[in-house]
This record gives sequence, C-alpha cells and structure tokens, in this order.
Amino acid sequence: MKIRALALLLILILTSCTSQKNSKEFITATSGRYLFNANEVLEIYFDEDIMLAKWRGNDAIELLKVNDSSFYMKALNERMLFVGNPKMHIELAAKTKHDGILYHFKKMEEGTKTPNEYFKEKEYDKALAGFLSIQKADSLNPNIRERRINSWGYEYRRKQEFDAATEVFKINIALYPRSSNVYDSMGDTYLSKKDTINAVIYYKKALAINPENRNANKAYQRLTAE
Repeated sequence: MKIRALALLLILILTSCTSQKNSKEFITATSGRYLFNANEVLEIYFDEDIMLAKWRGNDAIELLKVNDSSFYMKALNERMLFVGNPKMHIELAAKTKHDGILYHFKKMEEGTKTPNEYFKEKEYDKALAGFLSIQKADSLNPNIRERRINSWGYEYRRKQEFDAATEVFKINIALYPRSSNVYDSMGDTYLSKKDTINAVIYYKKALAINPENRNANKAYQRLTAE
C-alpha cells in the first residue's frame, strides 16, 4: 500500500507540472474503444478536455494527465501510454508487477464488437464466430473456458431466458465438441423448455461421449421410458 501511495504521489507531482490542455488532434486520435482483452472493451472519451474512461460498467472514470501522451487510471493503478505508431494503441507503463510483460490494447475499428456485445444484440452467428476466433488465437484464453461459458448459459436458464441459454450452449458445443458436459447442458435447457425431443437428442450425444455421465443417463432413461 505504501508503494502504491508513493507512486500516486509522484504522479500527482508530475501532473501539477504538466499542462492539462489536450490538443484537438490528440482528442480525435485517442477517443474510441480499445480491446482491453479478447472480450472486453475500455472506452476513452473526453468531456471539456478531460479524459474519461468507461470500463466494466463504470462510466466517467477520470484519468489524470501525467504528460502529453500518458495518463494515470486509478481504477487500474496503471499509467497508460497512448502510442500513435503504427496504429493508435495503449501501452501500460512498465513496472515490477508486470514481470516484464508488455500490455498492449489496440484501438478497435469503428463498428467492430466483442463476442459478448454481438451476443447481447442477438447477433448470435457473429458472437459464435468471435468466440471461435479467440480460441484459434489462444486456446487457453480464460474468456473461452468451458466451465465459464457453461455458467453463463445456466445464468440465462435460471432467469428462464431459454432461447439465450440455448445460444450460449451452441457456442460451447462449437468450442468443445468432444465434451459430454456441453451436450448434457443443452439437454437440460431443452428439458426446461419442455422440448423433450431435443432434450433426448442431446442427452444421447452426451452419453455417446461419456456413458458415465450420470445426469444425462438419468434424464435419458426417464424420458425414453415415458
């Protein structure tokens, strides 16, 4: 905590020696959406020459200007460097905590969205393509963990938003076609929709991969015995 307080004090001293006015060119160049990670956005905008950020549902996070190209974001405890070449992007200033890793957030092209954003707008095919693209680039990316996506689908199911839940499990099946669990989850969702025909189909697929899947086996036996 003392190190963080000293770092903040140093930044405040530097900001006091820096002009707080940003050029129109800088405002135009830096305003926009940056890919914070494969499925999350950090938006930079200005209000009366003050740089603000939208991040993780929080609006109007003010960034302290350190110099003409770097700003401190308290919510992250990071100094962000705005770099214009070869294309506008944000780099986090190096520090011990980063362990030598360079964090780089590229500016998104206008109109592009994250997979989650496509999903929220019910552009399900684009959402699926986005998740597959993440997997292709990095199969270990935490945004595409099977359990994480399954939990997301069950959140919709608990809210009885069964169509959305079905679309989430379609994504998980596409990402993990050899997992018994993803088919079992789809079967559960169809059963919640009272679509027993499709429920049986997906429980059967789950059992074809793993005959020891107890949930799928129990549901399949009960539905086919009726």
